[in-house]
Amino acid sequence: MPVSGVSDAGRDGRTIAEFAGSAEEAEAALLRAAHTYEHGLWKVRRREIFTCSSRSYFIRLRNRLAAYGFLIQLAELVHDSDTKQLDRPAT
Repeated sequence: MPVSGVSDAGRDGRTIAEFAGSAEEAEAALLRAAHTYEHGLWKVRRREIFTCSSRSYFIRLRNRLAAYGFLIQLAELVHDSDTKQLDRPAT
């Protein structure tokens, strides 16, 4: 489903929440985020959440003037070149 109502600049990926836990806990946190994400819109009147997979949801938010679509996905950090991360002891 194409994402509509968002400028090209708004299609850049961004982190909306960070979470540490099991895969099941992360999937539950993603669903909670889908139920609360508003992208700074004023007075969301309707929220539709579509399941793409257990790791992604398409959200359609409607306010009085327009509808906006957002795809949120669960991503796992597998590498970080930040040297501060390298100083931590392995667990």
